[in-house]
Amino acid sequence: MLRIVETKLGKIQGLPAADPRITSFKGIPFAKPPVGNLRFHAPVPVEKWDGVLKAFDFGPISVQPTPNYDPNDLYCREWSVDENIAMSEDSLYLNVWTPAKKADEKLPVYIWIYGGGFQTGFTAEMEFDGERIARRGIVVVTVAYRLNMFGFMCHPEITAENPDAPANFGLLDQRMAMQWVKDNIEAFGGDADNITIGGQSAGGGSVMNQILHGTKGIFKRAVCHSGMFYMPGNNIMNPRTLADAEKLGEDFFKFCGAKSLTDMRKFTTAELRKKWDEYGGFGKSIATWLPVKDDKFIKNELFEAFNKNELDYVPLITGFTTDEFRYVPEGMDKDSASISAIEIAIKTYLEKAKENGVKCPTYTYQFDVEIPGWDNPGKFHSVDLWFWFETLAKCWRPFTGKWYDVSRQMCNYLCNFIKNGDPNGNDCDGIPMEKWEPSTADNQKNIVFRV
Repeated sequence: MLRIVETKLGKIQGLPAADPRITSFKGIPFAKPPVGNLRFHAPVPVEKWDGVLKAFDFGPISVQPTPNYDPNDLYCREWSVDENIAMSEDSLYLNVWTPAKKADEKLPVYIWIYGGGFQTGFTAEMEFDGERIARRGIVVVTVAYRLNMFGFMCHPEITAENPDAPANFGLLDQRMAMQWVKDNIEAFGGDADNITIGGQSAGGGSVMNQILHGTKGIFKRAVCHSGMFYMPGNNIMNPRTLADAEKLGEDFFKFCGAKSLTDMRKFTTAELRKKWDEYGGFGKSIATWLPVKDDKFIKNELFEAFNKNELDYVPLITGFTTDEFRYVPEGMDKDSASISAIEIAIKTYLEKAKENGVKCPTYTYQFDVEIPGWDNPGKFHSVDLWFWFETLAKCWRPFTGKWYDVSRQMCNYLCNFIKNGDPNGNDCDGIPMEKWEPSTADNQKNIVFRV
């Protein structure tokens, strides 16, 4: 097994995963710590190191509300279980799980981007353990990025300091991690020419933003779970302009009593978190610090790019859970059946793909699995993550055999797609797998996962 690898930046030592046929490498730096004069600045590539980097533990999580801050909240209860997890602005690390025995195996690669509304989330969440996917012959990489004000703050001084990369530092972090993978993954037995990116929720939105920016020879296909949002007349993926985002930054600087970018960089992390809370906390943050149309990294809103045929289309898996992001369209009675915003987005995507003569296949799904538990949660946003990563055993919910059967099939579909762009393959442990046909504007047939 590959326990020590030699990358272009230096040697890295990993550890056997729970399955010793897999090696995990955790906490590998891909950028310099974004602290001091690099706070509110585009990421800078990490420098070479001497000796052997011991990649045994996850890096600190990006600055955000303390995990488990509200155990009565469904999402905190489901994901954020360790309130003592290390947190720091020095958070730009990635993790690798590989089944390779040697460096020249050319295994397909899957890069994962977590969600959390661009405000929360981290790679150490239990559901993102890459071991089960790696068992299927894939090198799995999970990447961290800056969140909330640390990842998406804008201000005229920030723009003046670095006009070529004035915004979207969280997305730039993701892109730098992808480039790191492109440059170094062959040391882990991966194929640098067979990379798929994936993400869920804000991670799915990040995937679409990365596609908008262009594949640039880094990745060749994508997976977007619950991340393509569209409500006619209220597109919540529509980014604000850089000028508007700068005004919000000026307001926050004034609130903090900072007269300059230098002043903002003098605050400790704890002091800025306190200001964040006083300013409005999570509720205001999720409406304030988000991806920005800066005409550098993001030049178009997603559906505007569809209309102009300026999207770098790639083979795609995308879908939604039954109960998430539902709304009643304007003009309809509030007692009428609600509609999935993501389903509407996918329909629009397929229609525009047809208009633009796109030949790349799009595989769509609906996750309609009844979820057990005392809280009767329904098919809530994010619950499918346990299934795609086949990490149900880490969840507190009383999952039994039939849920594991569905999870194995979903993970198999995903891994087949990562390998060759087609989710179909052999039966799953003797259980027949439904053929998953691509969706089109004329035949938008979701595969539906149920128990």
